[in-house]
Amino acid sequence: MGASLSRFQESFSQAMISGHEPEDPSVANLVAQPAFAVYRNTVMKGCVDALQANFPAVARLVGDEWFRAAAAEFAAGELPREPSLLAYGDAFPAFLAGFPPASELPYLADVARLDRLWTEAHAAADAPAIGREAFSCRDPGELETAVLQPHPAARWAWFGQAPIFSIWRRNREEGADEGELAWQGEGALLTRPGDAVQWTAIDGPACRFLDACSRSLALDDALAAALEADPEANVVRLVNALLDAGAFCRLGHPRPDSRRTSP
Repeated sequence: MGASLSRFQESFSQAMISGHEPEDPSVANLVAQPAFAVYRNTVMKGCVDALQANFPAVARLVGDEWFRAAAAEFAAGELPREPSLLAYGDAFPAFLAGFPPASELPYLADVARLDRLWTEAHAAADAPAIGREAFSCRDPGELETAVLQPHPAARWAWFGQAPIFSIWRRNREEGADEGELAWQGEGALLTRPGDAVQWTAIDGPACRFLDACSRSLALDDALAAALEADPEANVVRLVNALLDAGAFCRLGHPRPDSRRTSP
């Protein structure tokens, strides 16, 4: 019964996506009903609407008509896997990276990636964020081996070839600065220390520092990683800026295996 139901569901899904005549006779009977086309159109429209809601910066960049055509092609091969459509579209950035009509917009997939990170930050678990005061009662020697734990809603990315964050922000934020873009790499940090997702530009050393913290490296090792990215980085200012943005939820002890084993 289980295998038979699974085959039926697979055949039904393929018929709904492709519109081709299914091999399964029971599914073929359903597809022949006039209501099936209405159902199929409703499902596909729901998928496209969800993608447009989940990737608003991309939709604004390319316009409704272009976006909905691309979203329909994506949905034809990638139906939602979860009941909540908030999670739909995790593969959409990768789809855009290989979508021929998007070849003239090489930054589009990364803009979609930031839209996706916003969704992840929005849906992540709640947790209180720590601030600079977390360091005030710690001995300097203790701080060297402490670990900063990223907030569960913190998301970050470094884009070395283009000002992806600035492009994304202009298409996500009402009234954003529309001046000339400096075509250079930049990073992005999205956090949710309170009720709403916040975002800010960060540099390469900050991204490297956050990467190290996400691997539970001790603070001195995380700072060393930031300085590897830029020996001139002001690490005190870097850490304070990340704390002010709500990027961390805990300052604690490292795991026994979290320290570097080599320089």
